[in-house]
Amino acid sequence: MTDKQESIIMAALQLFAKDGYNATSTSKIAKKAGVSEGLIFRHFENKEGLLKAILELGAERVKKYFADIVLENDPQSVIRKTLELPFTIVEEEHEFWRLQFKLKWEIEHYDESKMDPLKMALTNAFKKLNYNQPELEAEIVVVIMEAISSSILKGTLKSSAEILKLLKLKYQV
Repeated sequence: MTDKQESIIMAALQLFAKDGYNATSTSKIAKKAGVSEGLIFRHFENKEGLLKAILELGAERVKKYFADIVLENDPQSVIRKTLELPFTIVEEEHEFWRLQFKLKWEIEHYDESKMDPLKMALTNAFKKLNYNQPELEAEIVVVIMEAISSSILKGTLKSSAEILKLLKLKYQV
């Protein structure tokens, strides 16, 4: 990805999150990115193509974060790494993820299937550890992690170390 493409994507992401996807024009994105509107069309064809590129970028980053967990064989490590994940996202990426979270609430075609590899890894881990309802435990952990991620990104999570410690204790990891 070129610097110009990255600039366009970040400008679009910021404007989509601030003003909403439907209220944001490509001319507004071009102005914020410091490029011509034609360059947006050349790289992304239209606003929908730009949205698709943003969502694909988010999906790629999710896969990168999940890779270590999904490839893990030890069930306790799968659960521990999942619980630690929201706390390991570097500050430099917070804006990107904050905007992704905000955008996912506005658009109707958000793809939840990108969470499937994590859910499957957690389900398998809970099965190996003989939990009664491994699929439900996996779902609970994913929901908790999304809520924690959201709170971290909003800056409202005050007791992060204590929460992580309690979760690790609860799941004995």
